[in-house]
Amino acid sequence: MKEEVAKVLERIRPILQKDGGDVELVDVNEKGVVVVRLQGACSGCPGASTTLKMVIENLLVKEVEGVTQVVGI
Repeated sequence: MKEEVAKVLERIRPILQKDGGDVELVDVNEKGVVVVRLQGACSGCPGASTTLKMVIENLLVKEVEGVTQVVGI
């Protein structure tokens, strides 16, 4: 599952980089929880939680079977 998650994040990454940010995949656990770290402009952005849930989590849950949640650290 981790490889599939990484592939989807690669598709999201250019959108974040366009605004000076990025995303790093930290872990995927056995319960389907994906742990990511927002970087660059995204790490301090007031909209980071929205990006995390509405963009990254929605896409991963939709496209990668078994993903249940995305958590940022």
